[in-house]
Amino acid sequence: MAPAEKKKTGEVIGIDLGTTFSCVVVSRNGKAEIIVNDQGNRTTPSSVAFTNSNRLVDEAAKNQAALNPRRTIFDAKRLIVNCGGKPYVEISTASGEEEVNKTFSPEEISAMILRKMKETEESYLRKPVAGAVITVSAYFKDMQRQATKDARTIAGLDVLRIINEPTVAAIAYGLNNNRNKRKKGKSKILVYDLGGGTFDVNVLEVDGSQLFRVLTTGGDTHLGGGDFDQRVLDYFMKLIKRKNSVEDGLDCRTLGRLRKECERAKRVLSCQSQVKVEIDSLFQGKDFSESLTRAKFDELNLDLFKKTMKVVRATLEFAKLKKGQIEEIVLVGGSTRVSRLREMLMEMLDRKEPNRGVNPDEAVAYGVVVLAFNLRCLAPRYGITLHDVAPLSLGINVVGDVMSVLIPRNTSIPTKMSQIYHTSQDNQTTITFRIFQGERVMTKDCLELGRISLRDLPPAPRGVVKMNVTFKIDANGILSVLVEDNAMNNSKSFVAKGYKGNLTEEEVERMVREAKQMAEEDKRAKERVEARNRFERYIYDVKGALNNRNIGTNKWSRDKEKVEDAVREASEWLDGNGNVSKEEYEKSMQKLADVWNPIIRKVNA
Repeated sequence: MAPAEKKKTGEVIGIDLGTTFSCVVVSRNGKAEIIVNDQGNRTTPSSVAFTNSNRLVDEAAKNQAALNPRRTIFDAKRLIVNCGGKPYVEISTASGEEEVNKTFSPEEISAMILRKMKETEESYLRKPVAGAVITVSAYFKDMQRQATKDARTIAGLDVLRIINEPTVAAIAYGLNNNRNKRKKGKSKILVYDLGGGTFDVNVLEVDGSQLFRVLTTGGDTHLGGGDFDQRVLDYFMKLIKRKNSVEDGLDCRTLGRLRKECERAKRVLSCQSQVKVEIDSLFQGKDFSESLTRAKFDELNLDLFKKTMKVVRATLEFAKLKKGQIEEIVLVGGSTRVSRLREMLMEMLDRKEPNRGVNPDEAVAYGVVVLAFNLRCLAPRYGITLHDVAPLSLGINVVGDVMSVLIPRNTSIPTKMSQIYHTSQDNQTTITFRIFQGERVMTKDCLELGRISLRDLPPAPRGVVKMNVTFKIDANGILSVLVEDNAMNNSKSFVAKGYKGNLTEEEVERMVREAKQMAEEDKRAKERVEARNRFERYIYDVKGALNNRNIGTNKWSRDKEKVEDAVREASEWLDGNGNVSKEEYEKSMQKLADVWNPIIRKVNA
């Protein structure tokens, strides 16, 4: 008998890669702990920006977005879900003293955010991360999941599992429910997950805190809180144009400032009935001041709210469940704080109150780290068994371009299914299988994932030559396909990546190389910023010491003037040199120190 395989051990993290915000969590002393970033916040904006001197990720990128809108990227996760082509963003970056245009794929942008999450965790743990579990929207298609895998490769992360956000939120709910000992046995819960850019609905069967079985899933990868912000933005833009008799659109900087306030107003309306939106010198030198009521906000977004309810209804119907069979409602995502949405959901589900034992912003993060440690068996006491499902049907085209489904939607994964197909023409020596994902009858209405061609088939009447087609979905939801002509020992395989919108292996390798290069650039940029900050603090310290110590007497008057001149010179140099090397900042700081240190030593003697 072969020896049992050893389970891997080491620090494992969970990453909730959100459209608008992301967070990272680790299990410490038996508890899931969300790690604060270098700004002291538990969530990090999923934003990347480029300035003349460096690249910014997280809070720094979001904070300067209004002033630098053309070189700030947000909602990159949404770009990943654009499967109509191969979306790239073009940004003007600095190369020496010149500006150059550079294109980035959504995978690269997401990799920058993932790398920031990894750095946040490693700074906290003070050692490398062994592995991670990353969340995605439950309604992500196969190539969208592959794009996320490409992003983690570029970021240099060892990912144990890519898992659906509502599923891991249900894990957090199940553990919390078990701790409170509210209910034993099986229960059916509905997870309503509305974040900044994506919307998911999952119906799960939970048995205590051990067994989590996804029954059905639905959603929309282009619906979220960002759309609510846009409706408010459009409303205020119309007001501005009407009051100022303007026909043309507003410039990017004005839109950026207004968008930021629209997002703030949305958050305030979650707990207040009215909010004042005020911005100094917003347009044509005029101040902007308008009130927004919760009723108006609800009116602007009512059709979007109804759209989410339609998905809930369809998901319940697909699961063949009545609304009364749902025992718990779990809300996930910051956008679920919208009061009208909660009311509509309660009205639909027999006035059932949502479960408030799980923080909507952090439920996914808590669940994902529990799953991460369960996979590495570092916390066997959790004993979790997870059964997820395929979000959409998978199949091939047959005669008439009809979709022949091998793996139906909501099939439990991982899974493997096979079916026999035969030639459709006499003496056919080549057959091409086109692989699709979707719920429509005709393949033209579904998403094509790729093609496999089997050649050198023996000439024969149609229907004689038969091929076995096998579809396999792994635990991450990634599809692989195998086509075999067993009689001729002829086979071809395919992994659903690199077709219509995803990255080829060569592109991923190139991006990994560039990511390493950018990591060095980021390190130098960080050192440069830290050196500048040290110099600036030193100038303020010297100024403060001059005011606090008795250096103004006649005995020290000349020395004080000398220091004041040196401080003035240092301040002017700093104001005029915002993008010099770390060494130049240190050299200028030392120049000031050479003046200040001998004098302060004499004063203290």
